[in-house]
Amino acid sequence: MKNIMLVCNAGMSTSMLVTKMLKAASDKGVEASIWAVPISEVADEVANKTIDVLLVGPQVKFMLDEYKENYEPNIKVGDINMMDYGTMNGANVLDFALKLLGE
Repeated sequence: MKNIMLVCNAGMSTSMLVTKMLKAASDKGVEASIWAVPISEVADEVANKTIDVLLVGPQVKFMLDEYKENYEPNIKVGDINMMDYGTMNGANVLDFALKLLGE
């Protein structure tokens, strides 16, 4: 099971991307738990859940370095490609998350 958390400003638009990523995972036969949270909930999520990959949306890319500093190497941290985010390309974002995991 891959645990992938997406971080955005308010958690709204990213929830659509989560749906697309879950479908892509199902299509590929990848067992994944994927969810989105706003910046304000990141610390609680990290403290209380198992997270393999933390991906930041383009609107909160300014948090990338802080998350890398605070959470790597235990959690792989990356930023979602702006084009993939804008087109809600769940398959590409899932592939990126898996690549961060070395898969």
